[in-house]
Amino acid sequence: MSEQIRYRVIGMDCGSCAAKVESAARAAGARDPEISLSTQELRLPGTPEALLAQIEQSVTEAGYGLERLRGTGPAHLDPAYRRALWIVVVLNLGYGIAEAVGGYIAGSQALKADALDFLGDGLITLLAVIATGWRPAWRARTALMQGIFLALMGLGVIGNTAMKVFTGAPVEAGIMGVMGLIALVINVAAALVLMPHRKGDANLRAVWLFSRNDAIGNAAIVVAALAVGWTGQRWPDLITAFAIAGLFLHSAWIIIRHAKRELRAAD
Repeated sequence: MSEQIRYRVIGMDCGSCAAKVESAARAAGARDPEISLSTQELRLPGTPEALLAQIEQSVTEAGYGLERLRGTGPAHLDPAYRRALWIVVVLNLGYGIAEAVGGYIAGSQALKADALDFLGDGLITLLAVIATGWRPAWRARTALMQGIFLALMGLGVIGNTAMKVFTGAPVEAGIMGVMGLIALVINVAAALVLMPHRKGDANLRAVWLFSRNDAIGNAAIVVAALAVGWTGQRWPDLITAFAIAGLFLHSAWIIIRHAKRELRAAD
């Protein structure tokens, strides 16, 4: 029996990340790539060895690192990498809670939506750390429940934001802008923690791409805060909240889709 081609994906901490990795692998010639969010694995069934270098380059250019795994058993994370992931978990969950409180104080729906994004990223990474040795079916069930829970939270943000279109107090632009800047610092810090586990110049560029993707949402909040302060209106905050929550719902849908695929494979 030929060895199953498996990679650990470094830097994949949400559903949209999984979609980008899968698309990059397909673009490089992978016929049916399989992504596991719970173990951060990329599987390439039926893919010729000759295509692997091209697939690795494509995924790296998309902003993620790949580490080839040998054997067919569950992947156990390197202790140093596990510690790095725990730091990322603490950063994401800790600031997610802080940003949710800040969003409530500032009356900012965009901060609340971004807090949801932080919490979702932290939960996905936490699952990757603690569920590595679990049976595939249990990892998939956990991911499915997580995806459903995050989707419900995202819908709640959208519904609450829609209500604020007609009601609600003015937004504190100063708090909103400061929290957005701190969020940017947190994302950069998480990228720096993961950087030692990237190998080669191409992967150092991948760290930048990965952190840049998350920083776009933080920059949008800062710009919205400036617009709120300049116009005295709430609409920049509401528009940003809808955009962030929409992206987050898309990620939750991808988590659910991949979890269902893993459940079918485990049956």
